[in-house]
Amino acid sequence: MTTTLLENPPAKAVKPLRISSARRTAILKALADPRRFELLERIAKAGCPLGCAQALAALPISPATLSHHIKELESAGLINVRREGKFHFLTLRPGVLKSLTNLLEALDTSPCAER
Repeated sequence: MTTTLLENPPAKAVKPLRISSARRTAILKALADPRRFELLERIAKAGCPLGCAQALAALPISPATLSHHIKELESAGLINVRREGKFHFLTLRPGVLKSLTNLLEALDTSPCAER
């Protein structure tokens, strides 16, 4: 079977990263803000680099606030920002969310046996 240009190529398997305690704290703090979480969702759903102008049009926030949220997400290591002249494009950082998911799932232990 041949792949046409219209078909999506198979997704690459993304290996989880090792997350330090400080990085884990930064990630959770960044995700605690509802607007930042919404921005992260929009970046994820875009499927390709999301331009800041697109993000700004979709969120009811000022450009300065968007800039602040982008800085927080980038500092936490959740997103990559590619700069092309005066334009900025946002993508998820591969493996970070999977690593966070693995850390959270590890907290879900079996209940203790009753005595």
